[in-house]
Amino acid sequence: MPTLNLPVAGGKLKPYTTRPPRHFPAAKPPFNRVAYAAAHVVADPLADNDPWLDAAIDWERTVAFRRHLWSLGLGVAEAMDTAQRGMGIDWPTSLELIRRSLEAARDFPGALIGCGAGTDHLDARNGVTIDDVIRAYEEQCAAIEKRAGQGGAHARRLRQGLRPHPREGEGAGDHPLARRDVRSRARGLLGAQGS
Repeated sequence: MPTLNLPVAGGKLKPYTTRPPRHFPAAKPPFNRVAYAAAHVVADPLADNDPWLDAAIDWERTVAFRRHLWSLGLGVAEAMDTAQRGMGIDWPTSLELIRRSLEAARDFPGALIGCGAGTDHLDARNGVTIDDVIRAYEEQCAAIEKRAGQGGAHARRLRQGLRPHPREGEGAGDHPLARRDVRSRARGLLGAQGS
């Protein structure tokens, strides 16, 4: 088994020998619950970039990890602020991650994927209003739905801060409950600026 030198207290290194990988049995659906994993991406260790400024993703291994999660019976919650956003992945890269994952899901029978939409493309320095926040959610939802519709991939929208799902044929902000929910959350974040 490989041995790694890991840092320990006192600024020293200590050898650590890894153990053999554990085998987890494949899931046997159907389940009475659906669990989504907010899966992290795999960094490209050979990329020549500044990790503080931009993300270098090993796309092949990132998609392979999603396939592994699907094989265990889990869904994948993609482009979530709990796993990728706010940790170096911007909206364009999140959208590319969504595209690649949706493409992989098409070839994996029973794959479940939920795609997160947020407001991380807004410039908060320019006096963001509640309507700006709603439009930002709608823009990201529309971009995700466009990719989900390409090739017939099945995807659920998991909107950060938006719990109610719109009825068929409505946009993300058209559903009255969704719009009210976004407005109340936005007021909490931005202060009561009116509707």
